[in-house]
Amino acid sequence: MAICRVIIRVQKWVFLGKINNKLSNQQQTNFLYLLATTTKSMTNVLSDRIKNLSESATIKMAKLGRELSAKGVDVISLSFGEPDFHTPEYIKEAAKQAMDKNFTYYTPVAGYPDLRAAISKKLKTENGLDYDASQIVVSTGAKQAIANALLCLVNPGEEVIIPTPYWVSYSEVVKLTEGKSVFIDSTVEQNFKITPAQLEAAITPKTKLFMFSSPCNPTGSVYSKQELAGLVEVFERYPQIYILSDEIYEHINFVEAHESIAQFDSIKERVVIINGFSKSYAMTGWRIGYSASSKETAAAFDKLQGQITSGTCSITQKAGVAAYEGGLASVLEMREAFRKRRGIVYDLLSKIPGVQTNLPDGAFYFFPNVTSFFGKSYNGKVINDADELSIFLLEEAHVATVGGDSFGDPKSIRISYAASEEKLIEAIKRIAAALAKLS
Repeated sequence: MAICRVIIRVQKWVFLGKINNKLSNQQQTNFLYLLATTTKSMTNVLSDRIKNLSESATIKMAKLGRELSAKGVDVISLSFGEPDFHTPEYIKEAAKQAMDKNFTYYTPVAGYPDLRAAISKKLKTENGLDYDASQIVVSTGAKQAIANALLCLVNPGEEVIIPTPYWVSYSEVVKLTEGKSVFIDSTVEQNFKITPAQLEAAITPKTKLFMFSSPCNPTGSVYSKQELAGLVEVFERYPQIYILSDEIYEHINFVEAHESIAQFDSIKERVVIINGFSKSYAMTGWRIGYSASSKETAAAFDKLQGQITSGTCSITQKAGVAAYEGGLASVLEMREAFRKRRGIVYDLLSKIPGVQTNLPDGAFYFFPNVTSFFGKSYNGKVINDADELSIFLLEEAHVATVGGDSFGDPKSIRISYAASEEKLIEAIKRIAAALAKLS
C-alpha cells in the first residue's frame, strides 16, 4: 500500500508539471508507462490459484455470527460443525503428562509410532480393517489428510466425482489440484444417497477419484453395507478410479454399525480412509486427523506433508493415543446426547410451515429444503436463494446457519445441532418466528 501511495503521488507530480522540466517528452512517456505497469502488477500480486479459491462458507458464517455477537447481539450459532462438549479429562491428562515428560520436539512427519499403532489397532478392532502403521499418515486435522490425498492423486484436468450435497471444502481442494469436480445430484427423497447407476453415468476416461462422506456432512445420510456393495460393483469395472472415504463422523451414527467401503477387498488398495478425533472425541481445537491407505499412497502423503507442515503437534499426538486407548464410553455418551437433540430439532423443524426435512441418520446436521421461501420478502428485502435466507435468519432471528450453495445444493440450509438443548429450542423458535414474517 505504501508503494501504491508513492506511485499515486508521483503521478500527481507529473500531472502538475513538477517534474516536466526535468524530463524529455520521451522520458515522461516511458516513466508514465512504467508507473502504469507497476500499478497493474501490484493488483495482480496474488496467484490465479488463490483467486479461484472460495472462502469456506461455514467459517464465513461463523465469523459473521461472532461479529454480530461482538456488538452485543445474542446470536445462537448453529453454523459450525463443532461438538459443544469438552474434551474428556483422561485425554487432557495425557497431554499434560506429555508436556511434563518433555514431548515437545519435532515429530516424525507421518506421526509417532505409538499413535500410528493405536490407529492401526482401532481400525482392526472397531472396523475389521487391516492397516499396519506404515499405511497411516497423521495430519494436522482431517482436512489436511484430504488435501494430501487429492494433491498426490489428482493431475490437472483429471476428474473427481463428488455426490451432492457435499462438505464445502471438497470442491475447493479439487481446485488446488487443477482437477475438475463432477457432481452427482442426490435429493431428500433419496435420503441424499446416490445409486450405482448414477455413479456409472458420471464416469469418463478422465475420472481419477470418487470422494464422499458417510455419515455425511451436511445431510447426515449413512450408507449401508448393501448400498456400498452396489457402488463397489461399479468401481470393480474401473480400476483406474481411487476412492476417498471421509469417515470422520463414524461414531455419530444412529441407525446401525458404521460401514467402511474399505472392507471390500476387491478395491481396498484404491481406498483412502480419512478420519480423526475432532467429532468423536470433541477435539476440534487439537487439530489431528489421519489417512489410512496403501503403502504406495501413504508414502506419497508422507512426502508431500514433509514439505508443507511436517509432523503434527507432539502433545496432540499423545492425546490421540490416550483417546484410542481409553475406550468408547465418552464417545457413546456424546452420541446419545446428539441423538436426543436430533429428536428435539426434528420435532420442531417439522412443525414449521414450508420447511421440508428428513430425519438424518448420522452426523449432527439437518439440511432442510427451504425453496418455499424463495421469492418472499420482509421489509422490502427479497429472498432469492438459500444463502440469502441464511443471512436473513442471522440478521432477523440472530441464528447463524449456512446456506446450501457451498454444499452443492442451493435449495437448502445447514443447521447444526451441536449445541445445548436449551439453545436449540430457542434457536428453532426464533427461526420459525422469522420465517413467518416472510410474505
